[in-house]
Amino acid sequence: MVSREGREYLQQLRQRPAFGASGNAFDLEGLRLGMGLRQAPADAAVTCRRAPVGGVPCEWVVAPGADLAVRLLYLHGGGYVSGCGANYVPLAAELSAAVRCAVLLPDYRLAPEHRFPAGLEDCVCAYQGMLAAGPDGSGPARATFIAGDSAGGGLCLSTLLALRDRGLPLPLAAMPLSACTDLTMASPSMRTEEDPICSARAMPVFVKLYLGDADPGAPLVSPLFGDFRGIPPLLIQVGEHEMLRDDSVRLAAKARADGVDVRLEVWPGMVHVFQIRGLPESREAVAHLAAFMRSFLVALQA
Repeated sequence: MVSREGREYLQQLRQRPAFGASGNAFDLEGLRLGMGLRQAPADAAVTCRRAPVGGVPCEWVVAPGADLAVRLLYLHGGGYVSGCGANYVPLAAELSAAVRCAVLLPDYRLAPEHRFPAGLEDCVCAYQGMLAAGPDGSGPARATFIAGDSAGGGLCLSTLLALRDRGLPLPLAAMPLSACTDLTMASPSMRTEEDPICSARAMPVFVKLYLGDADPGAPLVSPLFGDFRGIPPLLIQVGEHEMLRDDSVRLAAKARADGVDVRLEVWPGMVHVFQIRGLPESREAVAHLAAFMRSFLVALQA
């Protein structure tokens, strides 16, 4: 069942053009302006502290009572060309409170000023820095996780592949949300789903800005084409009404075929990155993410 709020939200979105749908010029400046806004946590007791981690500008988000040795790297969305960690502080605060962990929001480099693999390298460096030291300068992490949405969901998966290929420590689990996993744009939903958040017409522009002349089928660009053997468990969430829906569906099938423990959730009636939309389903999805993470912490303590 889709909540009343969820149905009304979708109807409201359908009344205006999705980003890139109107045929107007690709408004990178406007996109950056909107996704560059800072959002405050709902709980004023949550602490936010900016600091470089692994040489990358970052922000720590810590709810009261969080275990600073349990750390989540959350990679923001924005089509690889926009967005910032500060825009995701409310979601980070929710996860910090629900899991009792510290959340790190990196501001990885953006295209087209910094094309692939600059952003990915920042994510790898931020993860290594997070692994080594916590928000209070404390020592190594006891447990780590990686999550991200949209482009950040793709970077979440690419970071896992890069860490594994370089023989670096891996997190206990990862949570890609509405992830962009195939920049060749071959997923069926790219052609069949009318996405009310971002039109498929905009995708070739995102891809060109991010990659330039790089191969869109390279595994670290499009993790769908990667080898997932040895990758930790995944919880994949995606909305029904997303042009990227089948990027998640296909990714889940590929990872399972490679022996990964995968949980795929396709949420009826939901849109791109619905976890941040303030809907009943948003809160339920975040609760699923938190329960998934806590299950590994319980196993770690056993």
